[in-house]
Amino acid sequence: MNATDRIYAVVASIPKGRVATYGQIARLAGNPRMARAVGNALHKNPFPDRIPCHRVVNHEGGMSPAFAFGGGDRQANLLKAEGVSFVRPGVVDLERCLWNE
Repeated sequence: MNATDRIYAVVASIPKGRVATYGQIARLAGNPRMARAVGNALHKNPFPDRIPCHRVVNHEGGMSPAFAFGGGDRQANLLKAEGVSFVRPGVVDLERCLWNE
């Protein structure tokens, strides 16, 4: 299994209502130094219905740039629909919603 496939497998296992960080995904996929590769793989996600890339946020709980999800509020709206809470607009409450793999 290549690195991109490992990234997709980890992201696919994030449960609804939880988020993970790019660094966390990189570590779980086998290389804690490939957080940027996680972002690149998710930007090219061929199966958004099976690989919930909207559940991945930065280390501060921040959203991905608008282009990755088809609009400025798209990621936040998807997360809110799953019950994810926010500390302020565009920033997930990591204390409550971070996935504990």
